[in-house]
Amino acid sequence: MVQLQSRNFRFGGVESEPEGDMELWVGRWTMFLQLVLVVALVIAVGLLVAIVVETFRRRFSHAHLEARPTFEDPNSLKPVRCPCVNDPAEKYISLIIPAFNEEHRLPAALDETMNYLQQRSKKDPSFSYEVIVIDDGSKDGTKRVAFDFVRKYKVDNIRVILQRKNQGEGEAIRKGMLHSRGQLLLMLDADGATKVDDLEKLEKQIFAVAKTKSGSSEGIEDIPIVAFGSRAHLEKKALATRKWYRNFLMKGFHVVVLLAAGPGVRDTQCGFKMFTRAAARKLFTNIRLKRWCFDVELVYLCKIFKIPIIEISVNWSEIPGSKINPLSILNMLWELAIMSLGYRIGIWNINTQES
Repeated sequence: MVQLQSRNFRFGGVESEPEGDMELWVGRWTMFLQLVLVVALVIAVGLLVAIVVETFRRRFSHAHLEARPTFEDPNSLKPVRCPCVNDPAEKYISLIIPAFNEEHRLPAALDETMNYLQQRSKKDPSFSYEVIVIDDGSKDGTKRVAFDFVRKYKVDNIRVILQRKNQGEGEAIRKGMLHSRGQLLLMLDADGATKVDDLEKLEKQIFAVAKTKSGSSEGIEDIPIVAFGSRAHLEKKALATRKWYRNFLMKGFHVVVLLAAGPGVRDTQCGFKMFTRAAARKLFTNIRLKRWCFDVELVYLCKIFKIPIIEISVNWSEIPGSKINPLSILNMLWELAIMSLGYRIGIWNINTQES
């Protein structure tokens, strides 16, 4: 009997692999795919558990009216009592500016803002204002820059809230809104991407809606209305100038937002939004998301409270130094998943108390 020394056979000069080796190869790939599926399943289950745990952890976080912090007056070094959104309004308008490592971009934005506010107050003696800068745990000279402006314009006109560690833009704005004094409250970015005088567009439309709802624009602070600055009219230009991956992420995010909050607002992420005091009281005592997606939660809460949202085109320019990156999208998806679970199955209760 002839013993074959080779594992392969030749038929007509063509080498053929034994059936056993093919079965071994298929078996190994099957085991690999099974392992991949098991790992994916474990990750998916772990992620789902993490989302559920985090959703329950934030269940009662609508009780945001914690002990009031104090502002520090850098001129007298005396503490200044922090107001509350439930108190009667003391100013016509409050401008809330979140700042994280904005040492270089903040000065120009604050100069433009303070110049506009001072000029308007000279023309209209009834126009009163305050600017609140929330230093969201910055590691650079943001705090120093902000306090330089307080020294120049006095603590009654510009104040600084310090957060010991970075908690996110949403948390910074929440803190500023809850401790402001205005009848109208405007959030705007520290980079000055939107011109501050565009607030008049939002202001005008809020008064128009208030007049249709109550027959008068008096008592504007007591009528819940929200105005969103929008860059939707600039979308074609943005698509042409931005990098492809940012356009891809933006389009994908818009789809996710539509699924999470529903239709009605074309641009949820523009950092230029105005609230009446009544609207801010309802929304910011309930908001739970702390970072990029808090804007989407605002839309969702407005629908729950039936607060009208006006979307208004504003002038906007992209300023170098954006902190949004692909990892930010993952955080956005995380927060949207938490929000959807929290509200849609009733884990998060809505606080309807206004005092």
